[in-house]
Amino acid sequence: MKRTIRTEEQIIGILHEHEAGAKCADLCRKHGMSEGTFYAWKAKYSGMTVSEAKRLKALEDENLKLKKLLAEQMLELAAMRELVSKKW
Repeated sequence: MKRTIRTEEQIIGILHEHEAGAKCADLCRKHGMSEGTFYAWKAKYSGMTVSEAKRLKALEDENLKLKKLLAEQMLELAAMRELVSKKW
């Protein structure tokens, strides 16, 4: 998945411009993005402040690390169960 080139501060700034009355098409043209991207950001970041967005990003990163750890542990557990279930 392609990472965004904009920071949370920039995204929230663009959303605040829209809330101030700027049209979506004009904002998308000005910032060089698609309307789909704009609406995805709006769904994810609407009503947030910059600090809340940074906290959300930190939590998402931590969640990703924990999911990787869980997957590794489950793989090891499955291997151990397979090893123990074999008859010697």
